[in-house]
Amino acid sequence: MPRPTSVSRRRPVRWAGGGASTAVGLALGFVIDEWAGDPVRGHPVAGFGRLAGVVERALYRDSRVAGVGLVAVMVGSTAVSAIVAERRASLLGRVGVTAAATWVALGGTSLCRVGDAVADALDADDVGSARALIPSLCGRDPESLDEAGLCRAALESIAENTSDATVGPLVWGALAGVPGLLGYRAVNTLDAMVGYRNDRYRRFGWAAARVDDVANLVPARLAGVLIVVVGGAPRRAAAAWRRDSGAHPSPNAGVVEAGFAGALGVQLGGRTVYPHGVEMRPTLGSGPVPGPADLRAAVALSRRVQRATLVVCAAAVLARPGLGVAARRLSRRSVG
Repeated sequence: MPRPTSVSRRRPVRWAGGGASTAVGLALGFVIDEWAGDPVRGHPVAGFGRLAGVVERALYRDSRVAGVGLVAVMVGSTAVSAIVAERRASLLGRVGVTAAATWVALGGTSLCRVGDAVADALDADDVGSARALIPSLCGRDPESLDEAGLCRAALESIAENTSDATVGPLVWGALAGVPGLLGYRAVNTLDAMVGYRNDRYRRFGWAAARVDDVANLVPARLAGVLIVVVGGAPRRAAAAWRRDSGAHPSPNAGVVEAGFAGALGVQLGGRTVYPHGVEMRPTLGSGPVPGPADLRAAVALSRRVQRATLVVCAAAVLARPGLGVAARRLSRRSVG
């Protein structure tokens, strides 16, 4: 009896240390991203994209099976590399590895900086500069956009990418550590590369798009909850989410875009021009079309949601070992 008791006492300490290293690493990586943003040159995600492009050209066939192969090779190799790096690291080293992976996976600060820059350009009546910034946010044709269209494109992208660029990585980092962070970023990058409904990628990009949808089911809904909580208009945000999100072609983007529209009191959606064609997006929210001031408000809301996500995820990681200990004690008592 004494020996099992001592073992059970040691295990929570080890698990708590692992949870603490993940929580501290997530927080440190988040702070680095807020301070530095994305590196101007040599971003690992850009390197991953170039490698994925090489693999895509080698594997490409107009079939879903070939697309599954691309996802398996790129996401699988990323996850395995992350598992090896995490397992070989000491407790302190795991903090550093997690912080580095978090910084690599996050893109929220750069997203907000570009959003502010678009608003600045429009305030200065410099539509040309605003159009030049749009490709950094989304894949729409900037030449087809007037001032109102530029604001809507930037605001919708900020809403969607608040989930994709920050909430998603932090949630998966909390769930699965470094493999979760980098695996999620690999999935999201592949979706951005091949997850289109055009002639080339309709079948080949199917797997990347569907895996990305699954990976974002929980993060998008956490983002929706946080928009309601920190957005300043909880009833309006919740109503827009409930009423409008289901009409969006994406099961996840609709949640955050509708939430942003409701929280900000603007209307999103409508005619949307992409290089592969024109889509008519459903109306999200109710109110006027957004202007530069609304775009700045969206950036501020994005930052609040990002910081709230860090608090929630770090708290969840730290609470998990204690919940496990409590569950085991309750189980022993019920068995006894």
